[in-house]
Amino acid sequence: MAHDEYYHAHEVNTEMCDGRMKCMRVCPTSAIRVRGGTASIIGELCVDCGECIRACPHRAVVPLSDRLDEVRHAYKCSVAIPSPVLYSQFPSDVTPRQVLEGLKQMGFDHVFDVGAACDWATLATSVFLREHKGPWPIISSYCPAVVRFIQVKYPDLTEHVLPMEVPREITAREAKRRLAGDLDIAETDIEAVYITACPAKVVSIRQPAEKERSWLDRAVAISEVYGPLRSITSKMEDVPVTHLFDEASYGPGWSRLGGMAGLLKTDRWIAVSGMSDVTKILDDIENSKLRDMEFVEANACLGGCIGGSLTVENIYVARSRAIRLEQRFHQNIARHERRVERLHREGFFAMENPVRPRPLSPLDSDIAKAIAKVKRRDAIYESLPKIDCGACGSPDCLTFAEDVVKGEVKLSQCVVRSAH
Repeated sequence: MAHDEYYHAHEVNTEMCDGRMKCMRVCPTSAIRVRGGTASIIGELCVDCGECIRACPHRAVVPLSDRLDEVRHAYKCSVAIPSPVLYSQFPSDVTPRQVLEGLKQMGFDHVFDVGAACDWATLATSVFLREHKGPWPIISSYCPAVVRFIQVKYPDLTEHVLPMEVPREITAREAKRRLAGDLDIAETDIEAVYITACPAKVVSIRQPAEKERSWLDRAVAISEVYGPLRSITSKMEDVPVTHLFDEASYGPGWSRLGGMAGLLKTDRWIAVSGMSDVTKILDDIENSKLRDMEFVEANACLGGCIGGSLTVENIYVARSRAIRLEQRFHQNIARHERRVERLHREGFFAMENPVRPRPLSPLDSDIAKAIAKVKRRDAIYESLPKIDCGACGSPDCLTFAEDVVKGEVKLSQCVVRSAH
């Protein structure tokens, strides 16, 4: 894939951007530059973690997702697959069944909850960990921003990523297969729409890291469906149990930090969220400091998916509601263990392809010239103050030195160096 062909689910509104550099300073992959008072994003380095969206005081970094009015135009059937986060956005008197029925009243032909896939994936992960021979620890694969972060910044750790399909993809795959048979239509005539808490899921649908094509077709923001859905559910009586909703656990644990890992059959796990802390944990794994751990649940968004930038509720209120949902709808998932183990052996949960490092552009296509440019970059860096002030519009002195070598800026733009 060409480096300029990476899809991203956010953009900079140049009219709102005033070049404050907050986005640049929080970017974990040094993908942002501020030139001429405006931020820009380097596509091949961006992993869609959303840190820049959360940091910008003027909301100049705008998240992108599909619009609700775009659903089903080219399909015979539409299926809504809501993130478990969606249920935690509503008051406690609104049940998950009401939310699911509300989505149908909004125009979706069918609604499939991801709870069963979450439960099964948890059991399958326990089976995988029991049989895995190394390397340790295994890193969760269900946060696409973390997976891409590993591809870009920690390529040697890609072999640590759990090689299992994520619940949203499993649900979309099985929903399409089931409906295609029930309705006697092709799977390609069915549109699966994920109701998402963050832009990274949009990217995982448009440009999956582990396969050619996602089973999902669109991703609509929770913030877009919440208003009409809240209006519908506020007038709704509770919904009777149906074959779609009957034994659903609604997967609330997967929406918050540690909710999934805590159900694994091991106590050698840790859960981490926020790109700053994720970076620290990945540094430790790279330096062989966490070999005694079996599993790392890593989330780009603070607090887990409930901290996504496309949500509407306060993260701590949402977390409290998610915990109450877990208590209310908790099920003994061990009763599925034998079936899940059989499905695991059959490859039901397997990723289509392993996660590979993302290739980055070299300083030069000619190896000799690239080596010379690296030496020049290092020499320039040694001449800099090394205080990483960011006043030059690059996030740190080493990145600035590289930008100089690439011809993107002049050495004189280091204001601290020029002042001496």
